Amino acid sequence: MTRVLLTRAVRPLRHPRAVVPTAVAAAVLTASSGWLGVQVYERHTTERRHQDILAAARQLALNFTSLDYRHYDRDSGNVLKGATGDFAKQFSAQTEKLTKIVAENKSVSEGRILEAGIARADERTARVLVVADSKVTNVAAPQGTSRNYRLQLDLVLKDGRWLTSNVEFVG
Repeated sequence: MTRVLLTRAVRPLRHPRAVVPTAVAAAVLTASSGWLGVQVYERHTTERRHQDILAAARQLALNFTSLDYRHYDRDSGNVLKGATGDFAKQFSAQTEKLTKIVAENKSVSEGRILEAGIARADERTARVLVVADSKVTNVAAPQGTSRNYRLQLDLVLKDGRWLTSNVEFVG
């Protein structure tokens, strides 16, 4: 016995005018989803970059305000590891002189970062304002004195790391 398969005939759409609006709606939805995806990705990338910038600025400011005459070579080396350009040259040129002054005065500075904020940033450069305090002890002040710092750090992205190219003391 032979079986006969009955197939349903394909019928044309009952409402051919509905095809165009449906296709347009699908295209708009697809384009909107793609645009929103790009916006979310860009926002995430910017937030991550800002986190990296702030972390680098905080660390350099901490290194810069935390120096101990007993470990000055290590401490000044830490500053130089996060430095580049003019700042690295200037700090390096003053290291020998500073080493003597710090050792003679038996200076110890313990820095603390209070706040940091990005003034401006793009993919390769940033300017960060940092508020820091430190307790400084030395021969003249064995009990310690407080110092307040307001620093402006200019950073550049070099070989995947944010490095400080300039440090200025501000108001």
